[in-house]
Amino acid sequence: MQPMHLEGIHHITCITGDAPQNVDFYTRVLGLRLVKKTVNQDDPTVYHLFYADERGNPGSDITFFEYPGAAPGRAGAGMVHLITWRLGSDDAIAFWAERLAAEGVETARDGSALRFADPEGLSLELAVVDTDDAPLIAEHPEIPSELAVQGFDSVRAYSDDPDRSSGFLEETLGFGPLGDSEWECRGDFRGSLYAYDAPPAERGVPGAGTVHHVAWASTVEDHATWRKRVADAGAHPTPIIGRLWPTSAYVRAAHPRAGRRSAAGSAPP
Repeated sequence: MQPMHLEGIHHITCITGDAPQNVDFYTRVLGLRLVKKTVNQDDPTVYHLFYADERGNPGSDITFFEYPGAAPGRAGAGMVHLITWRLGSDDAIAFWAERLAAEGVETARDGSALRFADPEGLSLELAVVDTDDAPLIAEHPEIPSELAVQGFDSVRAYSDDPDRSSGFLEETLGFGPLGDSEWECRGDFRGSLYAYDAPPAERGVPGAGTVHHVAWASTVEDHATWRKRVADAGAHPTPIIGRLWPTSAYVRAAHPRAGRRSAAGSAPP
């Protein structure tokens, strides 16, 4: 039997307090496609917005629960604090620096990476990445395809003790260690990075502009096996939950203050 592998990031779900502003930024400015609008299955009064590439492929999908008027949040220990998308060239970095500046978005360039925040303060990054993974691109009239964002590369979370999660990430989820509190989740077709940084002194506050969870891609057929594997490791996964798109099982990371907002397994649509 072939060993199971998670196929990198499936989707990342965040929180917004202003859906119209959110749609404008992620579609018009960043050039993603609004591929679906539904509701939070656990709270049908809450809209759920999905942005992705042209086909809604796993690895490209950032989603938002809308809680109108939600107070701004702040990433702290145990929370994801940075989402990085891939770009194909330094020309793309220059294009995005100019485009974001024209929208009044402050940016900071570090070599082949460009960091900025969405209108609610969610920290984002575009980075030139050399990879054989297929680029996941949405069509946009103002953004040439060779300069468009190409799907997720990584997420970074805050932890004051990354070693407490290393066994769970490596032995249970099969992430490969890269050093410096960084791991790669790679399957047969796609991969993503997961990393920890030292947390700020301020306590984290969930709210608008924060990450709710990160989902890692699996096949539907492997879900039950993944759930058992996680439970056997001493974690407490939810039952497998069918949401039509996607199907998921959720679990908090092993270390109670490391990546507790970073937990899910999802099947490609």
